[in-house]
Amino acid sequence: MKTVVTTGEIVVEIMATRIGQTFLEPGPLVGPFPSGAPAIFIDQVGRLGQPCGMISSVGADDFGTINLERLAGSGVDVSAIAVHQGAATGSAFVRYAPDGSRAFVFNIVNSACGLMAMNEAAEALIARADHIHVMGSSLFSTSAIAVMQTAVDRIQARGGTVSFDPNIRPELLAGSMREALEWVAARCDLFLPSGAELFLFTKARDEDGAVAELLAAGRSAVVVKKGGQGAVFYDAGGRTAVPAFHVEEVDPTGAGDCFGAGFVCAWLRGDAPSDALRLANACGALAVTAKGPMEGTRFRSDIDAFIAAQAEVAA
Repeated sequence: MKTVVTTGEIVVEIMATRIGQTFLEPGPLVGPFPSGAPAIFIDQVGRLGQPCGMISSVGADDFGTINLERLAGSGVDVSAIAVHQGAATGSAFVRYAPDGSRAFVFNIVNSACGLMAMNEAAEALIARADHIHVMGSSLFSTSAIAVMQTAVDRIQARGGTVSFDPNIRPELLAGSMREALEWVAARCDLFLPSGAELFLFTKARDEDGAVAELLAAGRSAVVVKKGGQGAVFYDAGGRTAVPAFHVEEVDPTGAGDCFGAGFVCAWLRGDAPSDALRLANACGALAVTAKGPMEGTRFRSDIDAFIAAQAEVAA
């Protein structure tokens, strides 16, 4: 089986408990939960049984410990996650609006994540990797970008592949990030945008035109995530659409990251697009059924049981 790696932020997430709550006054919160978009992604990859690891940094504190223990327990190689004395693990406070949108207050750049750098353990993990998944949210600093670019260059030089999920948070968007996003977009094999992210790197403003432009520019495949409407896969062979599984949503955090994990693992195994989308949709659906960014990630046996149960209901 191919080994998947990712780089980027590891944080704890602390969440408002009331819809419409603000951070302008005291209010009830729940957490801390292990989090960070690439950490959620790789946690789900590990639970799917795919060999995997992550390059990142945490502080020598309780928040770092709960992340390391969670990832290791899911089967993730955490040897390249550096632990820094005197630096705090990153954090994200999230609140929910009545329309379903979320707003974040992040401490990433000035946390232990900001100390991310290539070291011997990171070099060793990259040396045995076959695929790297890049999250746009992880391009938060020059050091994080440098680590990502080194990993992409070395893995691709050995014939490995790259997937890219823009996953852009307005709160993190900075000048250097746009350039880094374009750098990854030009090199990725598999592009996994959500909604309007499809048009970030195209002149076309309709879905078919944008996809055609991306494939002509060298992408092997494009997967457009459509939330409750499912997802669509495009490659040179055509278009495949698979509807979403309908579940009761508890917390949307991490759904796209888990979807990406399911699709990347299936794609690397050579599964048919419809099967890969079905697995990805199941991972994304289950992700929203629990409160907390990683609380909805599942092991493969649970996901297969969910898909089978949904098929029985549909029949």
